[in-house]
Amino acid sequence: MSSPTVGDHVVSRLGQWGAKRFYGYPGDGIGGVVSAIGRAVEAGAAEFVQVRHEETAGFAATADVKFGGSPLGVAVVTSGPGAVHVLNGLYDAKLDHVPVVALLGQTATNALGTSYYQELDLVRLYADVAGEFVFQVTDPSQVQHAIDRAARTATERRTVTAVVLPSDVQDADAVLEVPEGHGFTHTSAVPGSLPGVPRPEALAEAAALLRSGKKVAILAGAGALGATAELTAVADALGAGVAKALLGKAVLDDRLDWVTGAIGLLGTRPSYDLMRRCDTLLMVGTTMPYSEYYPAPGQARAVQIDVDGTRCGLRYPTEVNLVGDARETLAALLPLLAGAEPDPSWRADIARWNHAWDAWGLERARAEANPLNPELVVRGLSDRLADDHQVAVDCGTVTSWFARDLDLRPTMTASLSGTLLSMGGGLPYALAAKQAHPDRPVLALVGDGAMQMNGLSELVTVAQRWRTWADPRFVVVVMNNSELSFVAWEARAMQAEVPFAAAMDVPDVPYAGWAELLGLAGRRVEGPDGLDAVLDAAMAADRPFVLDAVVDPNVPMIPPHVSLDQVVSTAKSQLKGDPAARAIVVEGVRETVGAAARAVRRHVHTGDDGD
Repeated sequence: MSSPTVGDHVVSRLGQWGAKRFYGYPGDGIGGVVSAIGRAVEAGAAEFVQVRHEETAGFAATADVKFGGSPLGVAVVTSGPGAVHVLNGLYDAKLDHVPVVALLGQTATNALGTSYYQELDLVRLYADVAGEFVFQVTDPSQVQHAIDRAARTATERRTVTAVVLPSDVQDADAVLEVPEGHGFTHTSAVPGSLPGVPRPEALAEAAALLRSGKKVAILAGAGALGATAELTAVADALGAGVAKALLGKAVLDDRLDWVTGAIGLLGTRPSYDLMRRCDTLLMVGTTMPYSEYYPAPGQARAVQIDVDGTRCGLRYPTEVNLVGDARETLAALLPLLAGAEPDPSWRADIARWNHAWDAWGLERARAEANPLNPELVVRGLSDRLADDHQVAVDCGTVTSWFARDLDLRPTMTASLSGTLLSMGGGLPYALAAKQAHPDRPVLALVGDGAMQMNGLSELVTVAQRWRTWADPRFVVVVMNNSELSFVAWEARAMQAEVPFAAAMDVPDVPYAGWAELLGLAGRRVEGPDGLDAVLDAAMAADRPFVLDAVVDPNVPMIPPHVSLDQVVSTAKSQLKGDPAARAIVVEGVRETVGAAARAVRRHVHTGDDGD
């Protein structure tokens, strides 16, 4: 048997760190590592997922970790353009604090510095996205330490790291044992212990603050996932209401009376009211960035729990910061909350706000639209989700409908590009979710603009792989409105401009027809008639199913807090001759008009631009 190569050593060592799947695209710059992955696949020690574009490799490696498939994501790409293409997906991991290692091919060492084909200074290029650790290997003796350092740094600091591997080094014989002696260092592939519980004095201080609150609000984010039972017990002890950041949406059942759902620009009115009327705030695993959706400064006393102390106090002036694992910290905090005396009317108020919002949501979904109301589609999907569904979401207006209209339960998982907010991640996320858990159904919610970025090509990957899945259910819902509608609404509300058609219009593509050409299933639906039957067929299909839902671009995304500036800007855009103005008024912006009227009345009578 031939000696293991450096490529073999890289793959084996990452396996010791828990890396199960390698997402990537081959090229001569990374050929030695790809060949090694092939040998590992034959031995049953690894899995390689060939995607259609390196950007997908970055997104999918990120999503694999988010959906609980692997503790460490790995993207494998070639030198030059491959290393450039993958960057967007890696920035998604960096901004959402997901551990991912990028394996980057490079020009052979003898040609480095000669301006050779595809030679880029990758260490310099990756200095930001992999700033915690990026290293170019030039000798096989460096490999073991480089891989351990990359994996450990990515895992412990929940970030992106990168190892640059010149092509000739990849094929060299591996150095598996480092000699003893001065100048040689040794390394370990054993992860560190998990974060624990804050010191007792800090817990006591936090508990005293929380017990003093009468109207407690909790904001839970991705860091609270896995702590459902503990978060519920703490919320009950404090009589608190809970709002959720997008990446934490699955932590609590959206149907609970005291859970107000999503927060922020795409959130619910009850979440806005919860924050603006509370006297105490507990933040758990979140740094949701929209400051206007937190309590007003000085309104509430605040405690924050986060695994990373550098993120504490970042969004709101907290009095106590608890650095530790969310589940263990909440469990330690719970017995110290005995004796709390919340205002008994607080949860009753929250339930009343929720019921009113739900009724309004149903009215919005049933409002006339041309040809189909997007909220009606998403609410129909919500009613059909299985307890173990995995939901992947792209960025755009579809994110708003996901946030407001799709009820999740803690047995489900859901994710998206949360901080980078990159379009094009929906299908890569869905693919990674299915590779991570091939026995669970997947739903992908994607806008037509995003579908044309990465979705159409990655359907080829789906067609290539779906027969290997234990459960073939994989539904892609394309919200087809022939417009980049989120950007169009931003133009109206922020720039007071008529959307520029040449920039905003998206060509209508036969998405379902493309799926059928690939051997998948698909249907196009252009109105509410027959929608239920199509949704039933999609959810029960014996192969991946693409639903081309032709929806109305003029159904508005109404922020839970409509400012006077937004109202005036939207009005100005319509006065400038926005061709959608009549449709906006006719097809559902009764809600905008009502909100505008209330905002104007407040401004005229009080000088306040609203709550």
